[in-house]
Amino acid sequence: MRSRPASHLASLGASLVLVASLAACDSSTPGGDEERSAESTPATSTPTVPPTPSEELGLAEGWGPTRAELDRAAQAVARMRLPDLAGQVIVADWQGTAAPVRMVRDLHLGGVIAFSANVASAEQVRAVNRTLTRQVPRKWPLFLGVDQEGGVVERLRGAATRFPAFMSAGAAGDPGLTQEAYAAGAAELRGLGFTVDFAPDADVTSGPGDPTIGSRSASSRPAVVAEHVVAAATGFSTSGVLPVVKHFPGHGSVPADSHLTLPVQGKTREQLAGSDLVPFARGIEAGLPAVMVGHLDVRAVDPRVPSSLSRKVVTGLLRDELGFEGLVVTDALEMAAVTRGRDPGRTAVQALRAGSDVLLMPPSPAVARAAVVRAVRGGTLPRRRVEQAAARQIALLAHLAGPAKPSAKAPGAAVAASRRLSAAAVTVTDGACSGRLVGDAVHAYGDPGAVATFTPAAQAAGITVLARRSPPATLTRAEPRPERRKKERKPAYQRRVRAWEKSEARRERRLEAWQAAEDARLAAGTQVGFTGFRDAPVDGQVAVATDTPWVLGRVTAPTRVATYGDTPAAMQVLVEVLLGQAPAPGQLPVDVPGVARPGC
Repeated sequence: MRSRPASHLASLGASLVLVASLAACDSSTPGGDEERSAESTPATSTPTVPPTPSEELGLAEGWGPTRAELDRAAQAVARMRLPDLAGQVIVADWQGTAAPVRMVRDLHLGGVIAFSANVASAEQVRAVNRTLTRQVPRKWPLFLGVDQEGGVVERLRGAATRFPAFMSAGAAGDPGLTQEAYAAGAAELRGLGFTVDFAPDADVTSGPGDPTIGSRSASSRPAVVAEHVVAAATGFSTSGVLPVVKHFPGHGSVPADSHLTLPVQGKTREQLAGSDLVPFARGIEAGLPAVMVGHLDVRAVDPRVPSSLSRKVVTGLLRDELGFEGLVVTDALEMAAVTRGRDPGRTAVQALRAGSDVLLMPPSPAVARAAVVRAVRGGTLPRRRVEQAAARQIALLAHLAGPAKPSAKAPGAAVAASRRLSAAAVTVTDGACSGRLVGDAVHAYGDPGAVATFTPAAQAAGITVLARRSPPATLTRAEPRPERRKKERKPAYQRRVRAWEKSEARRERRLEAWQAAEDARLAAGTQVGFTGFRDAPVDGQVAVATDTPWVLGRVTAPTRVATYGDTPAAMQVLVEVLLGQAPAPGQLPVDVPGVARPGC
């Protein structure tokens, strides 16, 4: 890794405007780090030690793997058949819950990524990863990834401990706790057989106008995001799981979702240097090993070219300007930002030419592999660029393959860590900072998932949880209006209609009385309204935001609480705060207009 002093970040805006260097990084130029390596090698007349295999590929140390690990990886990729080398840089998704052994083996894929549809239970997903490891012979670990961030992005629901959103780390404000929590979570992932997690998010959220990141970001303050990204990623690495920091150069300040379209990043270079790039620059200085590049149209760097396919962004900005020497992963190549109007094979080749090392989730891994092979054989993509990419991946996975720390693998460590993080993060913005905040009974309503998790936690603490009941069927089932029978005289028919009308009127009065009694029953409890992910604000006597806290500024509740998650641990912590049994030490990591204070 090219080290950068702290003052480098402040001057990054000026350094980024070097037009000459960007011109040399044109998106259409084939190759990769080999050009940079050749240009940076000074001429000398004194005898030199011959370069090692990895040095010949232009691979540097300082981001994880040792020189010996890099050399072994370089030697391994040099011996690969071209089709196998092309498959090695691809990480694919798959269908079903059985191990995709044949796909990985036949295409010689670097690995796979698991999603919710691939997960039935902890034992099942552990068996999938174990089967892949045993039946796909390699001398290095497979890239077995999962998108397990916590909060709204958790693919292992029911198979792993649930953690709150990453914003809870910013609210807690304790990098040491962040590292401990993510080390414990990563140890659990390692126990399930995963080698990679696509987390944490280094995005700096811009606020309510950020439709994609939100609580996935630690804060709207770049320095806060930076310290917790480094802490979380360090926790992952210490437990033997590769953290992939995302989404370079920052997805938190664009007004669109790259799953649906190509978002436009309109900030100037100076603005990017002072905000979105800060966590990535600090992470690179700290030696973090892997970065995911998002699909963004960064107008100040390479207009109308997705950043994941842009040599000016990946090689020019990330590698040359920020000095990143580690593994670069594309965001999913099946997203609309890069599939709309583009040939998937050419997209895969363009990503490699831009400087990426791992092609994540191409629409067809077979098509992507064949396109890379054709490009190398046709001379538009140097084999050396593909060898660089594969060697980085192999060396890094081998580097992280050692045993996890025993302390992080202790039974229940992840559950305890999730609870500690939520307990430090819970934030009360309005209302009393101590003492009991609810009565003996509460009426919980709003987000169904949060209510379902809160209810057993409250009941276990002795609180009566009132829920709205459905009225009896006899009160809701209306009888159809009578139809006139054949040859029935009009007076007889009218009598039947009047009887029906009276009966329906009685039923409606009974229903209204039942509903009034139900309202009175519920009113006896403290009204606790839960607002979840992308919900409209839910008000009450106590308003609880379980995702982003911005909704707290749009309610009138006298007591307002942010939990940054609806996990069992977060709801247990909430109950303790509501009963006055525990403090709420968290502070809002984002600005929320309309609340009394950032925390207690």
